[in-house]
Amino acid sequence: MLSVSGVAGMVTQVVGVAAGAPLLVGWMRQVRARLEGRAGPGPAQPWRDLRKQLHKQNITPDGTTVVFAAAPVVLAGTSLVIAAIVPGVTTGSPLDRVGDLFAVVGVLLLGTVALALAGLDTGTAFGGMGASRVVTIAALVEPTILVAGVALSVPAHSSNLGRIVATTAADPGLVASPAAALAFAALAVVVVAETGRLPVDNPATHLELTMVHEAMILEYTGPRLALIEWAAAMRLTVLLTLLVNLFVPWGVAGAGAGPAGLLVGLGAVAFKVAALGTALAAAEVFLAKLRLFRVPELLAGSFLLGLLAATTSYFLTGPAG
Repeated sequence: MLSVSGVAGMVTQVVGVAAGAPLLVGWMRQVRARLEGRAGPGPAQPWRDLRKQLHKQNITPDGTTVVFAAAPVVLAGTSLVIAAIVPGVTTGSPLDRVGDLFAVVGVLLLGTVALALAGLDTGTAFGGMGASRVVTIAALVEPTILVAGVALSVPAHSSNLGRIVATTAADPGLVASPAAALAFAALAVVVVAETGRLPVDNPATHLELTMVHEAMILEYTGPRLALIEWAAAMRLTVLLTLLVNLFVPWGVAGAGAGPAGLLVGLGAVAFKVAALGTALAAAEVFLAKLRLFRVPELLAGSFLLGLLAATTSYFLTGPAG
C-alpha cells in the first residue's frame, strides 16, 4: 500500500542515485589518480563533463533508425526504475512488492539490450563488435545474478529484495555463512563485468580492439552521450548499492521510517557505496585487463561460485516451509 514514508523513501533513493552517481564515478577516478601519483581532476569532474555535453549538438548518423535515438532514454529509464525498486535507503518502497530479484534482472537486461541494438543500428564495425561482446557478457552475467540471489533468498524464503535485506539485518549470522561468502564473490565479479570495470573492461580505454562499452557509443554526441554516461554511472551506483545492502544491510530504514530514519539510511548507504567504490578503484590500479577470450572463463567461474552458494544455502537452511 502507498504511504507517505514509502513514497518519500523511494523519491530519496531515486534522487540520491541520480545526483550521486556522477560523484561516485568522479570519486573512483580520483582514488585511482591519487594511487597512480596524479593529482586528478576532482570528484565533481563527471558533472562538469555532463554539463559540457548537454550544450553540444546531437548528431544522428545516416541510416540509423528510432532505435539509435531511443536507446539512451531506455538505458536511463531502466536505471531509474531499478533505483526505485532496489532497497537502498529504505525497504518500504511502494515498489517493494515488485522488487523481485527476477524483475530487477529483467529490467537490467532491458537496458543492456537497448544499448546493444543501438550499436548494431549504426552499422559500423566497432558498434557491432561492442554489441556482440556486451551480449556475450550479459548472457553469462544474468544467470549468475539469479543463482547467487537464490542463495540469499533461501534463508528469507522469498526472492523479494526488501525481505532479503530485512532478514539479513535481523540475523547478522547469515552474513558469516559459507553460502553468503560464495554469493558475495560471485556477485562482486558480476558487478565488475556488468559495469565495464577492470579486468573485464577498461572504462578509460579508447583502443578499438579492447573496447566493449565505449565501442557501442562511439557515434553518440551531445545530450544523448551525456544521458548514456549518466545512466552508466547510475547502473554502477545501483549495483554497488544492491551489493552492500544484501550483505551489510545495517542502516537501511525500515517500512514506516520517518524523515530522520530516511536521512540516516541515505547517509549509511552513501558511506557504504563510497567505501566499496574506493576498494574497487584501488583494486583496479593493480589489475590488468583480461584478454577477451579469458572473460568467459572468469564469468563461468563466478556462475559456479553462485551455484555452489545456492546449493550450500539450501542444504544449510532447508527449503521454504
